Amino acid sequence: MSSLATFIAGLPKAELHLHIEGSLEPELMFALAKRNRLSLPFASVEEVRAAYSFSNLQDFLDIYYQGAAVLLTAEDFHDLAMAYFRRAAADNVRHAEIFFDPQTHTDRGVPLATVMEGLNAAVARARTELGLSVHLILCFLRHLDEAAAFATLAAAEPFLGSLLGVGLDSSELGHPPAKFARVFAAARSQGLKLFAHAGEEGPPAYVWEALDLLHIDRLDHGNRALEDEALVARLIKEQMTLTVCPLSNQKLCVVKDLAQHPLPRMLQLGLRATVNSDDPAYFGGYVNDNYQALAARGLLDAAQCATLARNSFLGAFLPGEVLQQHLSSIDHYASL
Repeated sequence: MSSLATFIAGLPKAELHLHIEGSLEPELMFALAKRNRLSLPFASVEEVRAAYSFSNLQDFLDIYYQGAAVLLTAEDFHDLAMAYFRRAAADNVRHAEIFFDPQTHTDRGVPLATVMEGLNAAVARARTELGLSVHLILCFLRHLDEAAAFATLAAAEPFLGSLLGVGLDSSELGHPPAKFARVFAAARSQGLKLFAHAGEEGPPAYVWEALDLLHIDRLDHGNRALEDEALVARLIKEQMTLTVCPLSNQKLCVVKDLAQHPLPRMLQLGLRATVNSDDPAYFGGYVNDNYQALAARGLLDAAQCATLARNSFLGAFLPGEVLQQHLSSIDHYASL
């Protein structure tokens, strides 16, 4: 292992863009299918991994929703989340703010209460056993309509104390943020933070909408914001955090070659960019793998990795004293 890879491995960090359903490894998929007496359209783990070849976001989503069908009980959601938390802790992730997609499950007849029971049990266990703090973000599926999002927000009211905020994910093209402006306003009125995927496949105009119509607190992806100088200037001025996902961008053909990934340019411009794994079971790497993939191509050095780690905590929603402890831990580690 190179010295930079070793540095990355030990670097304290937060992860701000992780879909818990996207951490469903094929081995666990088969185990849950067996436990729930379900049949899968794949004969083996190897066949599942061979199917993870995507040319765009929709190709991925089709198999993503298929895989989620094995999640039926609170125990399933607990086991899924704990598998990710253990992997994250091994990457020295100290804090995670993770997405989940309730409509993926409620549309299959799985009650939201079941999802929340399993996830909350895992969050509590991660804190006590791994020293990992976790916030949950409920996402609306943007390919569904506004009424479905409002219904999901209403169903979530008993669980608001367990949620950091709401997000917007799934198929971006053709589903601009404006479609959900009223739902996001309702969520804000209930004290929830607001997040949205924008500027991954969608144009810079979608990022403007996320800012001006949804009034987001953090921007997920945001790659295509670089196409608009005025937008970049605004993101810098407002210190808006971008949750960038390099291996995801490569796997979904958002970038043609990881060697041309825009993350170094984002840092050079002064954007508060972060590194995250998105859907690691499908995209071939957890958070350290994403750092190391860029470093191996000469795109990041140790100082830039430390900046990205600092940005990850600055972009998180943590009490001031806790934030300072994390930032100090990075400064101490980087000085060794």
